[in-house]
Amino acid sequence: MEIEDKIILTINRIRPYIQGDGGDIEFVSFDKDTGVVMVKLLGACVGCSLIDFTLKGGVEALLMDEIPEVTEVIEESTYLYGT
Repeated sequence: MEIEDKIILTINRIRPYIQGDGGDIEFVSFDKDTGVVMVKLLGACVGCSLIDFTLKGGVEALLMDEIPEVTEVIEESTYLYGT
């Protein structure tokens, strides 16, 4: 199984919890050279004050624990717009 497939499976396992709070998460890309996963947060996640906690404390922690190649998770808009 490819790393990207493992990432998507893991994200899909946590999606229901994020969706339960009115948000959603989508896999965007994985950089094999740096180990960085890029995701897109949607719905109530956009502009939520807990977005950093959800992303770093939840998504990133789980992905790094389950997939050793993952070194960081970033949100697409943060990467694109620096916000």
